[in-house]
Amino acid sequence: MTTITARRAARRALEGLALGDAFGERWFKRFRPPQEALDQIGRRRTPEEPEWRWTDDTAMALCVYRTLLDDGGVNRNRLAAMFGAGLLADPARGYGHGMYRLLPVLAERPGSWAQEAVELFDGEGSLGNGAAMRVAPLGAWFAADLDEAAEQARYSAEVTHAHPEGIAGAVAVAVAAALAARGGEPADRAGESADRAGVPGGAPAGAELLHEVADRTPEGPVRDGVRAAADLSPATAPGRAAELLGSGRRMRASDTVPFALWSAARHLDSLTDALWTTAEGLGDVDTTCAITGGVVAARTGLAGVPAQWLERREPLPAWVAEEG
Repeated sequence: MTTITARRAARRALEGLALGDAFGERWFKRFRPPQEALDQIGRRRTPEEPEWRWTDDTAMALCVYRTLLDDGGVNRNRLAAMFGAGLLADPARGYGHGMYRLLPVLAERPGSWAQEAVELFDGEGSLGNGAAMRVAPLGAWFAADLDEAAEQARYSAEVTHAHPEGIAGAVAVAVAAALAARGGEPADRAGESADRAGVPGGAPAGAELLHEVADRTPEGPVRDGVRAAADLSPATAPGRAAELLGSGRRMRASDTVPFALWSAARHLDSLTDALWTTAEGLGDVDTTCAITGGVVAARTGLAGVPAQWLERREPLPAWVAEEG
């Protein structure tokens, strides 16, 4: 990809990730018991809140996007510093327990990430979904080179997620976003047309995409889950898929990434349909929708998304528009 095309693809993925995050958070926060949420989702009832705030998923994805713009890839020390500064500046974004422990340390000593990330969770490192939820813009940036997308995803994950499964989740999502970005997109709301210079081939979809993602994901539960997602019948309902694959209730990458990618692969040409499908799985809805949204938007941009959704989603920082 040319630099401008990589930037455009990454920004599309970031916009979709933030929309999915903010949209999913509405269902994660509002409804108890879950059946009420399912009734609303089944009828495609848009959440009524006038502002849809995004969470730590987007806050950390913004840091990943920033390091891509500044360095053309992941500078782990700088990324650690940005993660830490972001939490200290706005700690009420819903960060996980481990991040409240880790990120203030990285704000003071960003170069300590290799030691500090390993110390989480009794020395095993985090196997959560945090590295996966923020990585789609990186995958879109490196769409021309899947090996580089996987390697850079690993770098981005290691800053906070030392466990192999936390890293594998990031690799799987990055590869999926890279593959999706290869399909180009219809004109988005800014009127941009597809520019796929330097991107080989087209984009696989459905089970084909999931099998390719699995082939490039390190061995373990995440890879097994993506393969299971690829093998599901096309007639599988979202709720059933969530039961079989997990939808983030256990806060692990292996319990989150397969279902989110199944939803994305099923609706690669419609961000709106992909997000409704993902929401039907309930669970950690802001995270699953952030992953799905980032992957699908790498292909579609924000095309076809209801104007009301875009008006209600909390804006991204002004520098995103200036740099994108």
